[in-house]
Amino acid sequence: MFADAAVTLIWQEPISALYAQLRQESLGVDLRALDRAKPSPAAAQALARLHEERRRIAYLAGALERRAKSGSAVGRIRIPSIGASFVVVKGTGTSELENGPGIYPETRFPGSGGTTAIAGHRTTYLAPFRHIDELRRGQRIVLEMPYARFTYTVLGSRVVLPTDVSVIRPTGYSRLVLSACTPLFSASHRLVVFAKLSSTVPLGAARSTQAPSNGMPAGGRAQGEQEGLPAMLKASQRLLPPLVS
Repeated sequence: MFADAAVTLIWQEPISALYAQLRQESLGVDLRALDRAKPSPAAAQALARLHEERRRIAYLAGALERRAKSGSAVGRIRIPSIGASFVVVKGTGTSELENGPGIYPETRFPGSGGTTAIAGHRTTYLAPFRHIDELRRGQRIVLEMPYARFTYTVLGSRVVLPTDVSVIRPTGYSRLVLSACTPLFSASHRLVVFAKLSSTVPLGAARSTQAPSNGMPAGGRAQGEQEGLPAMLKASQRLLPPLVS
């Protein structure tokens, strides 16, 4: 663990990087326990009535979203093209983002439909999103939750003001939005990456006990949907986290 931490300290702010490394190790243990956890009796009863894997995933996504505490481990994000792999937490407050990338509380957990937005630092606390500016159209981003593995395909990116929260609002399809401060060492703007859900693989309790289906829809285009970057809506005054780089 300390050998891995030493590598990251070469090009990052050392104190915050070491703290985040230790927190990620601890959160990784929590996430593995979450992956192994059995549904509660009430959840097991509810799942017994849901035979479609899509509905089972949606149920488990909503249950975890309601149950998880701010700052707790809820999943893992993997971005193969930039070599990123980090435990994701619930929330985007200052303390939450010191632990790792965090899901915006204003957006949904993956599997619930709509937009899942995740914020992360670029120069401090292991800088999980330091290289998201290198992501290009067609590259993959994977979100591994205890109930399913979601693969997203990058559509593009945009730089916006911190007040432009329209970029995390729902669209007509399931998508992932990544945000981080830009330029490096500044919080003047936000770099936002948009990705569309392309596949879903149920895990754990989300797997159906019925005969295998012909496949579940994942990221299919909604009626009247046009693929591409979402249209910009009127910005509100709330700031997009993180507030420090």
